[in-house]
Amino acid sequence: MADEKFAVPGDMPDFVGEAEEMVSHDEVLPEQTDQVTIKFGRGLVGEPFTSKNGKELVEVSIPNPDKGDSRPWETFVISPRKIHDNQFGKGVWMKLPEYGITRLSRSVKIGIDKAGKAIWGRETHDVTNAQLKLLLEAYKEKSKGSVLSDLSERKADTPSVKPPGKDSKEIATDR
Repeated sequence: MADEKFAVPGDMPDFVGEAEEMVSHDEVLPEQTDQVTIKFGRGLVGEPFTSKNGKELVEVSIPNPDKGDSRPWETFVISPRKIHDNQFGKGVWMKLPEYGITRLSRSVKIGIDKAGKAIWGRETHDVTNAQLKLLLEAYKEKSKGSVLSDLSERKADTPSVKPPGKDSKEIATDR
């Protein structure tokens, strides 16, 4: 019991004393890193797998924002412990360091072998985590017009021609 140390008003926690000592020696204090919160759909997260070095990872897909782009989606891997469910259960979120870098990869068709099978390779590039947030949250940039207004625009574009039928009020007089 004699070894126990009790906090007394005036005692400082260890980290405060360490910080004051660093300042007195003109050392730079470690800055608190800013983080980026990325929100995306649960459907973009793949099944967990174990890497060659034994780490548990999960692959996250990034949809192509351009509908005309038919290339495979880009992907990256991350620890499943960094991905959290949101409170409503349909989406997930993760926090990454703002100035960090993430490597994205995509399957690319290199050619065709003699048997006629496609030969696939991987193309990779690095993006900042702020750019990654823009890529994953591109769905937020879509216009949010109502379905009814979209239908009314389509109706205005098509000519209104009634096909002749039983309920047509026109009576054939060719008899």
